[in-house]
Amino acid sequence: MDSVQPRSNERKRPFQGGRGAKRLRTRKEKPIKEGSNDEVLLADVRALFAAQKLSEVTKIPIIDPAVDVTGSANTILPEQISAGVEAIRTPDDSTSEVLPSPFTEIEVEVIELSSTGDGLARHHSSKHLYVVPFTAPGDVVKAKVIRHYENEQYSLADFVSVVKAGPLRDDSRINCKYFSTCSGCQFQMLDYTTQLKHKRTIVEKAYKNFSQLSPELVPVVEDTIGSPLHYGYRTKLTPHFDGPPGFISKADKRNGVRKYFTEAPSIGFMIKGQKKTLDIEDCPIGTDAVRMGMKRERGRVVEELDKYKKGATILLRESTLRVQNDDEKASESPPDTIKVTTPTFTDFKTCITDNNATSTEYIDDFVFTNIAGSFFQNNNSILPVFTQYIRDHILPPFNAGAPEIKYLIDAYSGSGLFTITLSSMFTSSTGIDISVASIDSAHENAALNKLPPSRCTFIAADAPELFKSVEYPTDETVVVIDPPRKGCDDNFLTQLLKFGPRRVVYVSCNVHTQARDVGVLVRGKSGINARYKIESLRGFDFFPQTGHVEGVAVLSRIDSDDE
Repeated sequence: MDSVQPRSNERKRPFQGGRGAKRLRTRKEKPIKEGSNDEVLLADVRALFAAQKLSEVTKIPIIDPAVDVTGSANTILPEQISAGVEAIRTPDDSTSEVLPSPFTEIEVEVIELSSTGDGLARHHSSKHLYVVPFTAPGDVVKAKVIRHYENEQYSLADFVSVVKAGPLRDDSRINCKYFSTCSGCQFQMLDYTTQLKHKRTIVEKAYKNFSQLSPELVPVVEDTIGSPLHYGYRTKLTPHFDGPPGFISKADKRNGVRKYFTEAPSIGFMIKGQKKTLDIEDCPIGTDAVRMGMKRERGRVVEELDKYKKGATILLRESTLRVQNDDEKASESPPDTIKVTTPTFTDFKTCITDNNATSTEYIDDFVFTNIAGSFFQNNNSILPVFTQYIRDHILPPFNAGAPEIKYLIDAYSGSGLFTITLSSMFTSSTGIDISVASIDSAHENAALNKLPPSRCTFIAADAPELFKSVEYPTDETVVVIDPPRKGCDDNFLTQLLKFGPRRVVYVSCNVHTQARDVGVLVRGKSGINARYKIESLRGFDFFPQTGHVEGVAVLSRIDSDDE
C-alpha cells in the first residue's frame, strides 16, 4: 500500500507551554557527488542487477518482434535486452523482502568486488545485495548490517569474520594487525596479481558507466602497471587525533573554559564505516622514514597534550638528502634518519612534520622541492616507470605528412613534475596552475634541474583563462592534464576544446571523473570544431593493498583526414 504523506499540520509539534508549534526537522539525504564512492558503488550495484536480470532473460525464448505477444508476461523482446541497464534493473515490486534489522549479524556470500574495493554479497537466496568491506569473491563471511537502501536493493554492512575463505583469499598475506578495522587498506588478503587485474576492471567499468560513450569508441584497457614496492611505499601519511572528550557550552567557551586531555587520545586513522579514530602505532605501507617519524610524533603528542585545545592532524612527509659517495658526509649516520647507499650516492631520508618546511624528492636524476604540506605524488617507487610511460606515449606515431610536435603545456602543473621530466622532448614547455605557491615551487625546481626559462617556464593563470597566455601552434602542441579527484570543470573542458591541441594526455587519481571528462572531449561540444579519439587507456597502481588506481588516457585530435 502506498504510504500516506502527512498534512502540513501533522508535521508540527503540538502546542506546549504557550509556545508556537515548531515544524519537525526531516533528515535529508546528502546529494551524491560526481565520481564519489557513493556514485561508483551505486553504478556497480545497478550493473550487477542488470547482468543478473539479463542472465535470467537469456534463458527465456526471444520471439520475433513481428509476432503479436499481447498478454504474454514472460517473453522478452530483443529491444528490451538492448535497452541497457535502466530498462532491466527495476526490481520486481510484486515480491517484497523482509530485511534484517540494523546491527543484525548475517551470513553472506560475496559475488564480486566493486570498484570501491568492497565486496557485493548475497544472503542465502535473497536478491538483496550487501556491501561488505575486506572481502573477496567466493568468501562466505559474517557481516553486521548497518544501513538499508531499499529503493536500490542494497545495504551497507560491517565485516565481522570469515566463515569460509574463497579461492582468492589468503589471510596469511595480511601484513597489518589493523587490517579489516582501519579504513586505509582493502586488499591485503589478495595476491598482487589479483589486485592488478581488479584495477584494470575498475578502469573498464569507469568508462562503461561514466563516459557516456558507445563501446566502439573505447579501446581495450591495457594491463595495470604495478608498483615496485607493495608495502613501505607511501612517502606521506597524515594520522590524526580528536580533541578532549566532553561537551563545552557556548557560555563556557565565552568564559574561557576548556577541556583537557585526561589520557592519551587515539592517534591514527578512521575506523572503516565509523566516525571514530583507531589508535595505530605503525603503518606498514609507509616508508621506513615515515614509520620512524610516526613513532616519534606519537610520543611527542603524548608529552605535549596540555598544549592541545582540540584535535590535530599530524603531517609525516619523507624528505631526502642525497650525497655523493666521495663526500665525507656519506659515511655519517645521523639520528632519526634512514640511510640508503647506492654505488654512486647515499640518500639520507628523514621525516618532516612541519607543513611549511621544504621536502626534497628525487625521481630518477630529477630533483623536486615542495612545501611539505602541499601535494606531490606519494609513491616515489613507481614514478620513474610512470614518467617513462608518459614519455613513450606523449608523441604520436611517426607520420611523414604531419607537423612535428614541439611544444608541451602542463595544465594543473603543480610544482612541475611533468613539465620538468618531459622538457627534454620539446622545444619549449609551459606549466600552468592557478596556485601561485605551486608556480613558485615549479620555478625553483626548474632552476634546480638546470632548465633555462627559454626551455621550461611556468605561469600562474586564472581558471577561466588558462590557455590565453600560451601562443603555441595547436598542431604542434600536446597538453598534459592532471586534475584533482573531482576532475575538470566544464569551463576548463570548453577552453581545452577551443584551444584544440593535437594531443592530450589525461592523468587522473579518479578514473571515474576522468572517464566523464574524456567522454566530453570525445563527443565534442556544439560550435567547437575540435574532437578527440581515445588512443590508449591504462591504470597504474600507486597505492598497493587499496582500491585506488591512477589512470592515463592518451587522446589524439580527430582531423578532417581522419574522418
